[in-house]
Amino acid sequence: MSDRFDTGVAHPARRYNYWLGGKDNFAADRESGDLLAKSYPAARIAARANRAFLGRAVGHLAADAGIRQFLDIGTGLPTADNTHEVAQRVAPESRIVYVDNDPMVMVHARALLTSTPEGETRYIEDDLRNPEKILAQAQILDFDEPVGLILVAVVHFLPGQEQASAIVRTLLDALPSGSHLVMSCATTDFLTPELKANWDESLRTGRSDVHPRTRSEFDEFFAGLEVVSPGVVAVSEWRPDPAATEHATPVEASIFGAVGRKP
Repeated sequence: MSDRFDTGVAHPARRYNYWLGGKDNFAADRESGDLLAKSYPAARIAARANRAFLGRAVGHLAADAGIRQFLDIGTGLPTADNTHEVAQRVAPESRIVYVDNDPMVMVHARALLTSTPEGETRYIEDDLRNPEKILAQAQILDFDEPVGLILVAVVHFLPGQEQASAIVRTLLDALPSGSHLVMSCATTDFLTPELKANWDESLRTGRSDVHPRTRSEFDEFFAGLEVVSPGVVAVSEWRPDPAATEHATPVEASIFGAVGRKP
């Protein structure tokens, strides 16, 4: 693990943890986060809005769609209301497989993400770019029963749309009818021309590793799925909680979010 655990190189999971106010990050992650926030001042607000979307979407799958098993790829560092906590509050027997490519995430996950006695959680250290390997290792999931596939704020780290679409399709093809895709992805569609130019410059200069998708590109991931109401929207607009203390605008939460059901 030590060969791959380089605290001098920023990692998206730890940068995200920094934006969410966590302490499981290093100087390189904080520097990267601050640089991106200069180009996109609402980065921290967007991170919180994205995390809240995850909770609402998983809650919908568990409470309304009857999903009892989840494959969460790009888990990130544990924080409040992780996937299994939301799902198991509704259905304690839920089973969750977490996947991330950061060894630090897996260390924390094994220590902190403890399941209910009725359910189960497992952890796979692997990369989204290896969908077949991930599916082969997700042994606690029954692929004859519906699965909630969670791809929240992870696909936008894949620069190529063709590769990203193929990976998502490989994962969905392995899941039965009734499975759901929960996905969010950064976009510049909501941004002003100035903010979009800043984002593009950050990508061009290597300060950012987040590759935004247009609405049509994001829609591609849901081809053949039944997109549930309210459709493809900014994550802050997906079934917002009226009791929440923060309501980000689409410009602040420049992340598309949607949930789709496999017919």
